[in-house]
Amino acid sequence: MDYVILDLEWNTAYSKSAHKFVNEIIEFGAVKVDGDFNVVADFSRLVAPRVKKRLSGRVKELTHLTNEDVAEGGDFLSVSRAFTEFAGDCTLMTWGTTDIHTLMENYQLFAHDRRIPFLRRYCDLQEYCEKAIDRYDEGNQIGLGRFAELIGVHFSEEEQHRAAADAYLSLECLRRVRDGYPLESCILPADSDAFYERMLFKNYFITDLSSPDVDRAQLKFCCEDCGRQAKRLKKWKLRNKSFNTDFYCQTCDSRFSARISFKKRYDGVKVTRKIIK
Repeated sequence: MDYVILDLEWNTAYSKSAHKFVNEIIEFGAVKVDGDFNVVADFSRLVAPRVKKRLSGRVKELTHLTNEDVAEGGDFLSVSRAFTEFAGDCTLMTWGTTDIHTLMENYQLFAHDRRIPFLRRYCDLQEYCEKAIDRYDEGNQIGLGRFAELIGVHFSEEEQHRAAADAYLSLECLRRVRDGYPLESCILPADSDAFYERMLFKNYFITDLSSPDVDRAQLKFCCEDCGRQAKRLKKWKLRNKSFNTDFYCQTCDSRFSARISFKKRYDGVKVTRKIIK
């Protein structure tokens, strides 16, 4: 099976037809590798913007692209068709899911259908690489450049923020950590409505303890010293998306505070608990 690591660059612009700001793709960059992560081919194409023809100053600064450069690119649909042919029956990889959301947004804008034609299987390389070095934290994800520095991958700052360069840097990070975690566990089937529902689902913190998504058994805390269940002294109080209260252990004659949060995700509720002495 081939893997294709894709990176995109885009320019934020206001779309009158969509009545909102959109991230309009201006560059595709990708590298295709075999099962041993040997390079098979690569892909690099500029996309001529239609929503806003002039690039923002920030995009020019980061990418070193000019308005004249992107004006010579193909339109989004023709470039995406060429990329679909290049990708073939692959597992698509991106650093984080932002590129997937941006692809969905652009397909909806220009093809009136959010489905991505070349997407059959998907791997979030950011999640995989962080898990491979035991640094995965959903609320504190590591950017590509920072991760490369963390694991000792050298790269040129001047070459980054161009799609092909970032795709190759993602590949080098993958090669460095490939033995740290099973890759198959991070590959999702991506050719069904369920995948798009997952991508579009907005995680949120539950702020009402009467919610049916709250497992009330999680509200019980035991003393860290003796292991017995402690008595709650006050009502739970919401502060900064977490619930807080005080407990008393009759066995140890000690008090402690507890904090708990419930984060609703597509595949369930993530519960974070902490005892504060």
